[in-house]
Order: sequence, then C-alpha cells, then structure tokens
Amino acid sequence: MKSTFLVLVEQIKARNLIIRLAAYDIKSLYGQHYLGIFWQILSPMIQISAYWLVFGVGFRNGAPVNGIPFLSWMLCGMIPWFFISPTILEGSNSVYKRIGLVAKMNFPISTLPSVAIVTNLIPFFVMYFFLIIKLITDEIYPNFYWIYMIYYLFCMVTFMFSLSLFNSTISVIFRDYQQLLQAVTRLLFFISPIFWSPSSFSNSVLAVLQFNPIYYIIEGFRHTLLPNQPQFTSSILGIYFWAVTILLLVSGSILHMKYRDRFVDFL
Repeated sequence: MKSTFLVLVEQIKARNLIIRLAAYDIKSLYGQHYLGIFWQILSPMIQISAYWLVFGVGFRNGAPVNGIPFLSWMLCGMIPWFFISPTILEGSNSVYKRIGLVAKMNFPISTLPSVAIVTNLIPFFVMYFFLIIKLITDEIYPNFYWIYMIYYLFCMVTFMFSLSLFNSTISVIFRDYQQLLQAVTRLLFFISPIFWSPSSFSNSVLAVLQFNPIYYIIEGFRHTLLPNQPQFTSSILGIYFWAVTILLLVSGSILHMKYRDRFVDFL
C-alpha cells in the first residue's frame, strides 16, 4: 500500500505538469495539419458514421433499441470507447516512449500514464457535449440521474489509470506485451456493450460478459443518460469493478516502484 500511496501523491503534486504535457502532446500531434486539433473530433465522427450505416441502417434498418433511436443509443457506448481504446494503447506505451528523456531527470515517471489519460479526455468531453445535444433533439432531456455521469467518469479515469500504470511497466520489461494489448483491445471492442444490448443474451452468457470491467463503465453511462434500459445490477457489478480496479492499482504501483529505477536497462 505504501507504493500506491506514493504513486497517488505524485499524481497530485505533478497535476500542473500533467496538464502541460498533455497540451504539448496535442499541439505536437496535430500542429502540422491544416485542421489541427479538429482531427480529434473529425476522426471519431467518421468512424461513428460508418458504424451507424453498417449496424444501424444495414443490420437494423434504423430500428430503435428499447425505444431509443439507434444512433443515440450507440453513441452512449461509442464515446466512452473512443476514450478507453486509445488510452489503453497510449497509456501502456507512455513510459517506454519517454523513459529515455526523463530517466536522468527529477521527473515523476508514474505521471506519464496520466498524461495519456488527460490527452484523451479533451475529445471525450467535446464529443459528450455533442451527444447531449443529440439526446435533447431526441426529446431525452437532462434529469437528476445525469449527475451520476460524474461517478462513471471517475470510474473510467480511475480504472484507466490503474490499468495504464500496470501495463506501462509490463510493456517496458516485455515489449511483446504491447502487441498482445493491441489484439486484446480489438477483442474488447466486440465483447463490450457498444453495439449489443444485454437483453440480447441469456443470463449465463451475460454473466460471462460482465467479467469485462468496461461493461460496467459503458452500461453505467448508458443507464445514466437513457431511459427504458434493461435492469443494470450496478451494486454487484460495482463491487467487482472496484475490486479489479484496486487490484490493478496496487499491483501496478508495486511493479512500477520496483522497476522504475531500472527502466533504462530494458531499452
């Protein structure tokens, strides 16, 4: 637990540094493009349009899901995924990518996964703003339950930090782990409730799918924003989700503190 405490303290003390590095990453990534940062929104919108045409128009003929227009229903799952997917890959590679620059500096290396998280939060918030506008046009108006978005945002960020801290250490030691993560991330896309509703599966199959912690996050956002959704056993899933998150945070902190003085040796 001492390692976990030290890692968390480093995030708090270096919060301004994390924000500055995230802003620098965004500027350097899109600085040479005519549209600049707008690509962080345009690229997901192109993907959303393609998925809507294939799954919404092609497979469903525009039919709603539980009385909700398919596009709005899909966006409630897709937008969190557009944050989760790049954060998994960028967070796991964050230490390896910069360790050569910061190894000899008085720099809190544990903050590098947080930089990837903050970088990806900016397009997430922008896309969520457009989602709320879309929901209002569908006559789905803000209500008291929307305040739970703060809780599920906290869940998502905490889980991604715990996972990224763990993965970033393993990725430095075993570079093949990064390739494995890419394959696992593609698999997570299909076993997370982005395009399918939990009511589509039997209880036994659904119980297996719920072992995926991302299920809790996506269904949490969807249940917060949309009415008429199937029952979401958030209490049981919440206990499981936080148990996995804390386990990743503790184990990731221990691994990080144990190996970070030797990260350069693995380059």
